Amino acid sequence: MTDRILRSRRSNLAVPGSSPKMLDKIRNLPADQFFMDIEDAVAPIAKPEARRNIVAALNEGGYDDKVRVVRVNDWTTEWTYQDVVEVVGGAGANLDCIMLPKVQTAEQVVALDLLLTQIEKAHGFEVGRIGIEAQIENALGLINVDAIATASPRVETIIFGPADFMASINMKSLVVGEQPPGYDVGDAYHYILMRILMAARAHDKLAIDGPYLQIKDVEGYKRVAGRSAALGFDGKWVLHPDQVAAANEVFSPRQEDYDHAELILDAYEYFTSAAGGARGAVMLGDEMIDEASRKMALVISAKGRAAGLSRTQAFTPPES
Repeated sequence: MTDRILRSRRSNLAVPGSSPKMLDKIRNLPADQFFMDIEDAVAPIAKPEARRNIVAALNEGGYDDKVRVVRVNDWTTEWTYQDVVEVVGGAGANLDCIMLPKVQTAEQVVALDLLLTQIEKAHGFEVGRIGIEAQIENALGLINVDAIATASPRVETIIFGPADFMASINMKSLVVGEQPPGYDVGDAYHYILMRILMAARAHDKLAIDGPYLQIKDVEGYKRVAGRSAALGFDGKWVLHPDQVAAANEVFSPRQEDYDHAELILDAYEYFTSAAGGARGAVMLGDEMIDEASRKMALVISAKGRAAGLSRTQAFTPPES
């Protein structure tokens, strides 16, 4: 994984490429990542103009340290090739990733990889720098998610696309992200989320949850986001500025958990050293910590650091 992949992606803000006003507005929003959309958020007749808007916005810059992504149309349409050629050719130096929607097979990722390589070579860009975000939106894509995750070293994230997925499996619901009527026990999305998460973790990718369409219901957003965050997802889409802070909060560790994780890491490093007695399992207050504790603490510590948290307490070795 490259340094770019490890950047925080708690909040992934969608913005239609057909709106120069919105492309400008996102410069001032605290989202970790934004993606300029040429797919579902843009009408067919507006796609050529959206490409031009996106190229102009990326080249103008001002997006600070945000992860810059463009979602192109999927390979079953007539627009994908032109999306990639125009956007990457016109603004590849100022672009971090291409998001490929409705990925069904590894071959579709390979095709995008090959096209990106050709464009990078033709324009003198660093070959392989632009990443790929693969969006899983139907049953076939989920079945093939492991092959998709490993289809190219460019793949950085695996994303759940709930609306199209719900349609693809004939789910009896019109409300994206909420439980379908009649499903009164458990979580109808649990298997899908876990399958994506397992593929992501097995192959060192990030796992991103999809949108919550009730954009004015911030508490509902937090509740649904909390489910995927609890499983271990790295972030979630946001469709409105009001959802950005909610995503950043839900997918960041609590300060007390971050502090505790850093304390475990420092304590374990000390106690396993010669100075600390070279012990493998010790008591930290009322808690026993060992190598497994260290691994769990590393996860929380990494998420906290990526979110910009600073520790508020330090480990003090016991007096001998």
